[in-house]
Amino acid sequence: MELSTVLLIVLAVAAALTLVYFQYIYKNPKKGSLKIILAALRFITLFCGLLLLINPKFVSKDYFVEKANLILLVDNSTSMDDASSREEISQVIEQIKQNSAINEKFTVHQYGFGNSITSTDSIQFNKGNTDISQALSTLNEVFVNGNNAIVLFSDGNQTLGRDYEYTTLTENSSVFPVIVGDTTQYEDVSVGLINVNKYAFLRNSFPIETTIRYQGSRTVSSTVTIFINGGRVHQERINLSATNNSQTLNTLVEAQSVGIKTIKIDVSALENERNSANNSKETAIEVIDEKTNVAIISDMLHPDIGALKKSIESNEQRTVTLLKPTASQAELEDMGLLVLYQPNLNFRSVYEFLNNSGGNYFTITGSKTDWNFLNQTQKSFTISGSRQPEDILPVLNNTFGLFGLGDFNVDGFPPLKGTLADIQLKKENELVMTQQLQGINLEKPLFAFLSESGTREAVLFGEDIWRWRAQVYRNDQSFDSFDDFIGNLMVYLSSNKKRNRLELDYELVFDNASMAKIRASYFDESYQFDANATISISLTGKENEFSRVSPLLLKGSFYEVDLSDLEAGEYEFTVTVQDENLNRSGTFRILDFNPEKQIISSNYVKMGRLADKNNGQLFYLDMLEELQNTLTTSQQFLPVQKSRDNVVSLIDFRILLGLIILSLTTEWFIRKYNGLI
Repeated sequence: MELSTVLLIVLAVAAALTLVYFQYIYKNPKKGSLKIILAALRFITLFCGLLLLINPKFVSKDYFVEKANLILLVDNSTSMDDASSREEISQVIEQIKQNSAINEKFTVHQYGFGNSITSTDSIQFNKGNTDISQALSTLNEVFVNGNNAIVLFSDGNQTLGRDYEYTTLTENSSVFPVIVGDTTQYEDVSVGLINVNKYAFLRNSFPIETTIRYQGSRTVSSTVTIFINGGRVHQERINLSATNNSQTLNTLVEAQSVGIKTIKIDVSALENERNSANNSKETAIEVIDEKTNVAIISDMLHPDIGALKKSIESNEQRTVTLLKPTASQAELEDMGLLVLYQPNLNFRSVYEFLNNSGGNYFTITGSKTDWNFLNQTQKSFTISGSRQPEDILPVLNNTFGLFGLGDFNVDGFPPLKGTLADIQLKKENELVMTQQLQGINLEKPLFAFLSESGTREAVLFGEDIWRWRAQVYRNDQSFDSFDDFIGNLMVYLSSNKKRNRLELDYELVFDNASMAKIRASYFDESYQFDANATISISLTGKENEFSRVSPLLLKGSFYEVDLSDLEAGEYEFTVTVQDENLNRSGTFRILDFNPEKQIISSNYVKMGRLADKNNGQLFYLDMLEELQNTLTTSQQFLPVQKSRDNVVSLIDFRILLGLIILSLTTEWFIRKYNGLI
């Protein structure tokens, strides 16, 4: 107890005595025991009240011994099942747990890990991935206080997460890796990364990029074969060596049919190669048929029409149909995009169709255009003034950003036959070209893009565009740059995707079931995220009789379903919002790929670096005695005696309150009995 507290208690006694003296003794002529009793009761009341205000405390120390933590961290991935028997590792761990010297020095904990870490007392090699870095980082966050010795049982082959070799724990933690499995480095050839696009268009060629790796000391030759849905599409021979131990192959393959295509890369095994599981790898790509039907509507013959048709159809995904302005509504509805060439009065029904459907279109004007009709019929632009025909040169807007222009350039291009007039654009617009007349930039639109309420429109104020295509060929001996420009124009005008209230996010192909998840975002009618919806998914297997319906669970700003229990194969699904007429369907494929089977040799080199970086030492599974001796004799993990200060009140306030009530009550009864009140 502090000296100041003692002095306060002494002062409280003196103050209580002084008050009692003046109340019961000073100038009080009465004598007898009654005065003494009343004075004593009043002293108890006053002194207890002052003690409540002082609240005296004292500190008691508790001494205890804190042991270091011994954490047995076991790799539970499937590769460990091949590297060593479960019984062998279990026996080693049990011997460590039952070692009396270790139990005197450590508090023993056991954890297992694969994708994530869990506390366990059993060993089951059933995890599909290994994330050593995540397991060590989690332990580093959990065991903050005291000294920690982490004994890591693993083959050192990580298939997920950050490279564990560079993991650095706190100064009070040490890692003692125990290598499990065969450390012999065998000659091996394997398929590495495969890069393909997510989608490919029908009848187009798509690239496949793959890396072939070799581990060994001699020069070898192997055959790489590419299969699509089981059919061989490419094969070549490659040479690898200790210095040239990796080779990247780039192959173009034609997409011949629609659907999800399984791509398999296979490299022939070497003589006496022990691990053939990594000699092949699969991925997939979805081939889609997105043919765009483009209609060029005109009631005149002109070289521009032929030039546009050839440019548009240079991509096999687009077809051009020549229509008259009197075409029926059914014919127009079959078209994905309309090109209106020099509109006149005969185009009235075409513009009525566009106003009703809200479709995108491309307008080309020229010397035969009916400007009065055009000004009255559409609301995108107006042309006023003399409307005198002129030869107009193009000036490219290099800041144009709606789509890439590639190598397209208009320097030295011949002029178009346009109209010298005042052009007013009435919608949100961006210019790709402006007009130049007799060397003067007029800053008037020549080629413009307009948009409003989701509708896209392009306008070219000039004819004879066929001259530009011919000029491109004269410059490059190829039509490619002009055709690519027109192709980008068609893509921009054809893509008018409206926002859906139900959006899905998923991969077409999952390497294995552990990665299979489908996410959905659902919005109400005002396009605000709705967190109160009930969303379900119905699954059907294409290659088996599997079928089930599962709910999607809310995960913050999206809904998600975990499909990690599915077998490899192709599945169809439909996501439905309950009580709403909303659903979205799709397909995905789960590949039969096990990353744990890709390497059979233990990576003792990286495990040794991990130990050196974290104050540890590398051991092998047959070095149990050395491991136990190191743990028990290390001065780093000695038990530490610690003390804990407990601050306790000298007297419980409830006792003081009880004494105050008792003394006051007794004093009142005595006074009442003796007629002093």
